Amino acid sequence: MEAISVFDIFKIGVGPSSSHTMGPWRAAQRFLARLREAGMLHRTVRVRTELFGSLAKTGMGHGTRLAVVLGLCGEDPVTCPTDSIAQRSRTIRESGTLRLGEEHDVAFSTDDDLVFHNDEVLPFHPNGIRFTAWLSPEGEGQGDAEQIVETYYSVGGGFVVQEGEEASARQCVLLPYRVNKARDIEEHCAREHLTIPQLVMRNERVWRDDADVRAGLLNIWRVMKECAFRGSHTEGTLPGGLNVKRRAAEMNRKLLGPEKYAETARDVGAWLRAIEKSTSEFRTILKWVSTFALAVNEENACFGRVVTAPTNGAAGVIPAVLLYYWCFCESTEQGVIDFMLTAGEIGSLFKKGATISAAMGGCQAEIGVSSAMAAAGLAQVLGGSVGQALMAAEIAMEHHLGMTCDPVGGLVQVPCIERNTMGATKAITAATIALDSDPSAAKITLDGVINTMWRTAQDMQSKYKETAEGGLAIQLSVIVSEC
Repeated sequence: MEAISVFDIFKIGVGPSSSHTMGPWRAAQRFLARLREAGMLHRTVRVRTELFGSLAKTGMGHGTRLAVVLGLCGEDPVTCPTDSIAQRSRTIRESGTLRLGEEHDVAFSTDDDLVFHNDEVLPFHPNGIRFTAWLSPEGEGQGDAEQIVETYYSVGGGFVVQEGEEASARQCVLLPYRVNKARDIEEHCAREHLTIPQLVMRNERVWRDDADVRAGLLNIWRVMKECAFRGSHTEGTLPGGLNVKRRAAEMNRKLLGPEKYAETARDVGAWLRAIEKSTSEFRTILKWVSTFALAVNEENACFGRVVTAPTNGAAGVIPAVLLYYWCFCESTEQGVIDFMLTAGEIGSLFKKGATISAAMGGCQAEIGVSSAMAAAGLAQVLGGSVGQALMAAEIAMEHHLGMTCDPVGGLVQVPCIERNTMGATKAITAATIALDSDPSAAKITLDGVINTMWRTAQDMQSKYKETAEGGLAIQLSVIVSEC
């Protein structure tokens, strides 16, 4: 089993999809780096990208083509200005020129150099992407140019593997506490008298010191808050062709009142302080949780900056539950860190024992996993034991088993955005139940539900795995336009 850091599970990037946007973007960057390291960048006269399986079938709605182009240009999803992404892509398409790595121009045709193989799936994973670079021996013209061909797979959550590559040194590190199953967590914590976040922190020290872990997690928390803030103050219609109306801003305005809404539009801190003082009534708090989740995934749908948690399609669940904790519970900054350490470890269990790729497991692998992660994190920071935190994760996933991934038009909008609100509220409910329960009396373990999720994924028909060919996706016909 690979060694997975909390910073592998939580990654800053752009929407709308970790596997269909972030993964291909990273794959394009890796191919670009391969050309540069081999001294072949300036000999390249043409680059063609081929998308296979789920990447091809929903690539238009997921912005896969755009992500590949920006990756080949040398842009990075963590730092690129999100407000100019669409225009940058249009400029490249209209000019017919792609500047590889911001330093070498090659002719580029959207129709000829970005190929969608809708009816072909590569053996290793449904999300396959192949790059071919033609090299001129003399640097001019194609002639009998050499070729460099590499194939990558976007395996969920922004993780990318190259065909035939050996496990990286980073993945093969020896951690102080080996964790592949939930029972490993229970055993280590019982023997060493540790909480889950304490255990995870000891493992994280293999890669970075405590100060860097803390700073990194607080930076991720900052990005989550800023994303929810933007989404809660931005109105309009989402791009892509479905004409979905953004709802978070209107809900935010109604909950705060027009005057407070205008006042909180200044900064995140003012907004959160106003929310904290706004209510203690259950129904209103529930509306806030939905607002948080909607806000994040509306931003995700239009190439906004989000955090994979563990995917982009499920990016709103954990921020919504964290904001619930921050605004309506006795919260601390350390609590946020402990929440994320706990949630990250739960996410890694699902990646190791099942999948976090909707193209492999349906939406149970995205919303289901994120809900389990959030439930465990919340149970932990509300005073739960190790067993109760794991139980919370099991309860949350148990009630997402079998959930299909059926995005209408291949867009990460319907039903994806609303599903984040459901995942968040289920996580809070699961944590609440677990905190009032005896884990030793539970009939199903977290390991059992992870195993069940994987078997369910294997039994699920492929049309329900992020192809837009089944379920809700066929209830509405839409002509998709890339953002």
